[in-house]
Amino acid sequence: MCGIAGIFHLDGAIVDQQQLLQMTRLIRHRGPDDEGFVLMQTQSRKTLACHHEESIPEIKEYTSPLLNDFKADLAFGFRRLSILDLSPRGHQPMSSAGGRYWMVFNGEVYNYLELRAELENKGFSFNTHSDTEVILAAYQAWGADCLNRFNGMWALAIWDVKERELFAARDRYGIKPFNYFFDGNTFRFGSEIKQLLGTLIDRSLNETMIYRSMKLNSFLMYGDETYFKQIKTLRPAHYLRIKNGTLKLTRYYDLDSRTFETFSKPFPQAVEAYSDLFKDAVRLRMRSDVEVGSCLSGGLDSSAIVGSAVEFTNKRFQTFSAFYNLGPQYDERKWMELVARKTGVNSHLVEPAAQDFWDAFEHMTFINDYPITGSSFISQYYVMKLARMQGVTVLLDGQGSDEITGGYNHTFYRYYADLLRHFHWLKFAREFPQYARYNPKGSTVAKLAKTLFAVLAKEPRIYREEAKHQLGDFLTIRPESEHYLQEIRHIPGSRLSNFLYNLIARTMIQTLLHFEDRNSMGFSIESRVPFLDNRLVEFAFTLPGSYKVHGNFGKYIHREALKQIVPQEIANRKDKVSFTSPGEALWLKNELRPHVEDVLQSVAFRQRGMFDLVTIDKAWQDYLNGNDKQSKVIWRAVALEKWFRVMLDGKE
Repeated sequence: MCGIAGIFHLDGAIVDQQQLLQMTRLIRHRGPDDEGFVLMQTQSRKTLACHHEESIPEIKEYTSPLLNDFKADLAFGFRRLSILDLSPRGHQPMSSAGGRYWMVFNGEVYNYLELRAELENKGFSFNTHSDTEVILAAYQAWGADCLNRFNGMWALAIWDVKERELFAARDRYGIKPFNYFFDGNTFRFGSEIKQLLGTLIDRSLNETMIYRSMKLNSFLMYGDETYFKQIKTLRPAHYLRIKNGTLKLTRYYDLDSRTFETFSKPFPQAVEAYSDLFKDAVRLRMRSDVEVGSCLSGGLDSSAIVGSAVEFTNKRFQTFSAFYNLGPQYDERKWMELVARKTGVNSHLVEPAAQDFWDAFEHMTFINDYPITGSSFISQYYVMKLARMQGVTVLLDGQGSDEITGGYNHTFYRYYADLLRHFHWLKFAREFPQYARYNPKGSTVAKLAKTLFAVLAKEPRIYREEAKHQLGDFLTIRPESEHYLQEIRHIPGSRLSNFLYNLIARTMIQTLLHFEDRNSMGFSIESRVPFLDNRLVEFAFTLPGSYKVHGNFGKYIHREALKQIVPQEIANRKDKVSFTSPGEALWLKNELRPHVEDVLQSVAFRQRGMFDLVTIDKAWQDYLNGNDKQSKVIWRAVALEKWFRVMLDGKE
């Protein structure tokens, strides 16, 4: 688990080694254990492995100092967080045995031991115990097809010295980041946007992206767009090749809609299969040469991870949680204690305070490269910080379960719309009243209206309509096109499968994974997400909707499969919504009010030219007068202004 950087001048220009060093140093938090570099002359095929001040002593013995006279047109930089094979042999950039391939890699391939055995049968030999060397051998053996053999998370770049070809790839669901700039002559890449920002001449903002992400909280990550027109994100499940002056993008993986809802066996068999896949996903993610712990929020997902993980360790497992002593909505300790008693874990807790958060606001923005669009990410930030203070380097976390088994409220509208579309009227009449009565979100009339709309409308139209009812427009900018939600796809199949597919492949999960990666790596923590094991994801999409929604229960199979692992009280919970914090609801108008008013009345904010000051001033007064719905407008306006100050004004 690490951070990567690279510069490639296709026109033969010489790499600025000081720039490469700066790009690498900016992500020191991603890899404090070691640094490494390789310089390459693509035409002569000469390479030079290099070190700098923070490289480990063993590497300095056989590499050259960076900032030398070697005239390279291609270079890689690397920061290491040692997880597998802690010895110097795990150093990167790493070359293949014959020196044909050089690679930098961020992530983990959990099934590397099985792949290693397969490759050894093909005649490959290995000098390390790292997954990095296995990836290199797999690329030699199978080319780009190796990606579909990996179970894990990755962002990688490989230079083929012989073919003079650069290959870069990102994992299926975008757990690990890969950002790049390409103008036809120069290609630069890095784990984080800040690495590229300092190299840009043109810092033009992508105003459509800013508008979209401020209006729709789950669209902070969208397609290949970033907040800057000149910086792109390599999409999940894609790879790129640069050869003979041309960059080509290829999608190597997608969920196959032909398999959706095709599972025809009885529900108990589905439960057993789901449970087995989940447990094996946790087992693989316990592979590590350093200690593995887990986040614990008190909900079903993290509780099941903890309950399963303790079976795969011979030491006392450690968990990390945040709470706020402000009532049941913000205090999950009673649920965490149930898990601790059942599993015997060593539980660590942190209680962030409003002033603590405000003091850390700029740092959170800096490590994330984006505005902190919701206060729920505060808890995650402090949980990662707590784990680092306790010396735990790897954490398991529960992202992905809602997206594959229907944990969001909008799941119900699609599911009940499917019942009506397929004339299952008796089933609808039996189940919908239960949902309408016991689900606390929205009136019965609103639930029925949304269900009927989902009967008639395809997924892109549903998203466009829902967007109209999101936050009021508090920015002066508007989308360049009315098709600013063009990434949403309609696929053959049910309304429910369409919704979940877009959550995984197009919308929600990308934003959640962005914060997962940045908040963890900001404290040199590797975060692993078992629910996004591709085997489990693919299986979940084969299940019929009735296995995911049952009356007023979402995630039905998820609950049934995991109820033997967690306390019964947690298995039956319906009120858990990930980490929660009192940021918008309480802090803004209390402890943080003076700070918020300082921002809203500041010269920088008033002259930014981005904000509709009349709308924001009114929202602030309405919020102070009791309209809590306006809190999101204020929060995002302040968060965006903080982003401007950190990323563009240089005040971090």
